[in-house]
Amino acid sequence: MNRTTYGLDIAKNVMQLHWVDGETGEIGRKKLVRAKLGEYFAQLQPVRIVMEGCGSAHHWARVLGGLGHQVELLPARQVRPFVRSNKDDAADARAIWLAAQQSDIRRVPQKSVEQQAVMALHRSRQHWVRVRTATINALRGLLYEFGVVLPGGKKAGLKTLVAHRADIDARVPAPMSRLIDGQLDTLQDIERRIDQLEAEVAGLQKQTGKADKLRKVPGIGVLGASALAATLGDGRGWRSGREFAASLGLVPVHSGTGGKVHMGHLSKRGDPYLRTLLIHGARSVIQHAKLKPEWLEQLLARRPMNVAVVALANKLARTAWALVAHGRDYQREWKSTPPKGCAAHAAAA
Repeated sequence: MNRTTYGLDIAKNVMQLHWVDGETGEIGRKKLVRAKLGEYFAQLQPVRIVMEGCGSAHHWARVLGGLGHQVELLPARQVRPFVRSNKDDAADARAIWLAAQQSDIRRVPQKSVEQQAVMALHRSRQHWVRVRTATINALRGLLYEFGVVLPGGKKAGLKTLVAHRADIDARVPAPMSRLIDGQLDTLQDIERRIDQLEAEVAGLQKQTGKADKLRKVPGIGVLGASALAATLGDGRGWRSGREFAASLGLVPVHSGTGGKVHMGHLSKRGDPYLRTLLIHGARSVIQHAKLKPEWLEQLLARRPMNVAVVALANKLARTAWALVAHGRDYQREWKSTPPKGCAAHAAAA
């Protein structure tokens, strides 16, 4: 039997396989427990295995790739339209197999253990930042029930709380005062944890040449350089900087019919964490940089601030891809040139 392509739906404990025999057209399905998956594929000749790029997919890609198989990861959002009727493990595996036949679906680049370790630091830091925000907001809401109103923002709220603590203790009962002490101690622990993670990210950035190169780009800070380097890898997962920027959702959505295309809001596809870092970095450049590129000055003169911010974030993403994919150092005055074929075609037109 010629089972060249397998659709594999992975889960915590039970995995589902789907394939079609190349000679007879017979459809095959098989359910395997997690412990038996590697053993099953170790007995097969090299085949093509396709999975969704979801939880543990990069781990299984490394395991199955180490057995000599060709492994491909597909974006889960691109697989979902191929699920027919009711959704279950078998239907998901079939949908993955069908999506694997579509050559226009961009494959998800496989990450190494080092890349995933760096991104784990970023995800953990992001988690603690959210916990910190939730803790401050909860404390603000509880104090509001006693007529104490804290100003918005983390720094302003905590500063006011500390500065007027004696007055606040006089207005709230003793249990509430002890609760405030506990929450403030918790916030200090969270701050220390965030600082530790940021220091570790900064230390890893100094050891990584790619992140160090990206750090030189105005608008890409320590966190952005580390996260971009870990996400891009060698850059070969994207055909161009434009495709990488689009995969992060830094382009407008569009819809059209009858030859008329309407450009809409920001698509916000892809990784929201990377998109947020790039947009914050672009906003910082626009607000604080003394010397801005001419194109950016012209854009700011005719378009709203947020439009210019997203345009610069898009530019940062494309620049990051170019530096990693081509192994170059950042040059402020660099001007890219189109390929010879495009240039000749434009000149002829």
